[in-house]
Amino acid sequence: MCYNSTMFVRQVFLVKVQCVLCEKVATLHDESALAKKLRNRPIHTYMCKDCDERIASKTKEKFSKHPYKIYHRSEKGKNKW
Repeated sequence: MCYNSTMFVRQVFLVKVQCVLCEKVATLHDESALAKKLRNRPIHTYMCKDCDERIASKTKEKFSKHPYKIYHRSEKGKNKW
C-alpha cells in the first residue's frame, strides 16, 4: 500500500464586519465564535475593541460616581405597584 504524502491546505476565509459606533471596518476569521454569532443571529452587532473599552470605562466611571439603587419586587409588595 502506498500513501500519497500530500499536505491538505485549508483555506482561511475572512469576514468583513463594521463597528456600529465608529464605522471602522475590521476582518474576522470565518470560524471564530464572534463571526459565527454574527452570521447566525443578525440581531447581534459588532463593536470594535476601542469602542468596547471606551463604553466599559465610561460605564464604570458612571457607576462609581452615582450610587444606583436597584429595586426588586417582593412577594409582599407585589400588589402595591
